[in-house]
Amino acid sequence: MHNSLLTFPFSKDNTRSKALFLLLTVAMELGGGQFFIAPDGNDADPGTLLEPKATVSASLNLLTAGDTLLVRGGTYINNSTVTIGSDYDGTDGLRYYLMAYENESPLFDFSTSNFGLRGFRLNASYWSIKGLSIKGAGDNGLQISGGSYNFIENCAFFENRDTGLQLSNGAAYNQIINCDSYYNADPPDYGDADGFAPKLDVGTGNYFYGCRAWGNCDDGWDGYMRGASDVTTILDSCWTWGNGYLPDGSDPGSQANGNGFKMGGGDNSNADALMHHFELTNCLAFNNKAKGFDQNNNLGSMTLLNCSGYGNLTANYRISRELNEGQFLRVKNSVSHFGETQLGDFALQETNSWLNGISVDDDDFISISTIHADNPRQPDGSLPEIDFMHLASGSDLIDSGTDIGLGYNGNAPDLGAFESSITSTYAKEDGLRAGFKLGQNYPNPFNPATQIDYYLPESSAVRLVVLDLRGRELIRLSDNSQVAGHHSVSWDGKNSRGQTVAGGLYFYRLEVSGGIITQKMLLLK
Repeated sequence: MHNSLLTFPFSKDNTRSKALFLLLTVAMELGGGQFFIAPDGNDADPGTLLEPKATVSASLNLLTAGDTLLVRGGTYINNSTVTIGSDYDGTDGLRYYLMAYENESPLFDFSTSNFGLRGFRLNASYWSIKGLSIKGAGDNGLQISGGSYNFIENCAFFENRDTGLQLSNGAAYNQIINCDSYYNADPPDYGDADGFAPKLDVGTGNYFYGCRAWGNCDDGWDGYMRGASDVTTILDSCWTWGNGYLPDGSDPGSQANGNGFKMGGGDNSNADALMHHFELTNCLAFNNKAKGFDQNNNLGSMTLLNCSGYGNLTANYRISRELNEGQFLRVKNSVSHFGETQLGDFALQETNSWLNGISVDDDDFISISTIHADNPRQPDGSLPEIDFMHLASGSDLIDSGTDIGLGYNGNAPDLGAFESSITSTYAKEDGLRAGFKLGQNYPNPFNPATQIDYYLPESSAVRLVVLDLRGRELIRLSDNSQVAGHHSVSWDGKNSRGQTVAGGLYFYRLEVSGGIITQKMLLLK
């Protein structure tokens, strides 16, 4: 029987009452039935908090849509693939949940498994998986094979013998949020282990937000196509570095490509003009063995907005092969430092650091030290706050961009992946900043409603809108003149027509005289 978390003495009956209270608390937060596994559990037990099961596989037959399997902290030694089949499909309104219990840290260790054996295989749709670490699998740490509309949040994939997380077999509209994938390597050839791989026969609409991929023997992200074409993948605020090397820094050879973001396409000899449409916003690639942002024969459309490349050995950006008819390459507000930029004449460019006589040097940045990029994430799972590639006061990259609808401080967007708060636009005569503030919504993630707070330094016309991932307005929460001070509104997850929107990532944007601020929020379903 698994020991309770309680650290002070209770009688047996009181302990069970306390455990029941904890269980009811979790149930109120998540809804549906609650079941548990623990490293010292027993699959013959019923899967309660006090009598947990030992494995995910043995617990699946307990679950129906809307239920949650809570994973206690500790190490789970696995020698076989954990398969979640399509017979466990949820719906948009009734998901399955597989998640770490409270703030505990479960690790699924497949290091003793055979080469070629995957860790987790998710064939089902409408699952939410949160807070798990997966290491040492003989193939992918997690493969989403055909499963769609899944949320994978705050998970880590490392030291697997192929890609950390791969999406294939038509997997579509999955959201990978605040996940890390690192030190994945596949001996003896070292040619396929990427951090994240929406590739081969993957479906469309997969979305990565706040993810990091580093030290993988092949690429950070690999969108190579075989069996699919004309699909779209979206990356927002993702970092990748040090790919193409082994954890000890050695180079495993030419089979290990070493690109940061490899944006699809097929082989050089591929007779098909394959298209993997990539959209990257606020993404950062540095110190990769080859290219930071790599076309890799992709003949589809590619959009790079406010991206930064630094110190990638072959090139920071290389997208030079002509695209298929009707396709486009857009690169705007992006930065290249300490590395080459190689873009074809067909590129639609605007206000990038290599245009219009803009010069870039080390002094444009608070720091060019990369050593903190793998720092622990913040308590909410978001990326760590680091100084690397953030703009320094006085940089001519500040306020030098083009308004592309993402929101910014000051007179215009900054260049690169990180919008700075440095601006003279809102300075009062006494030197104090008089700008407006837009707080992070609370709770976040949320379901079904959330609160948004903002501050106006003076009376102003105000427009507060909610946007989807494509920048389309869903609803206006405020659109009037308001007095100075603190203001608060709520959003119930519905659009202007009163329809409930799907779960996923959304933007909320505050527009006032003189500026715009945009934040992100995550609606869980």
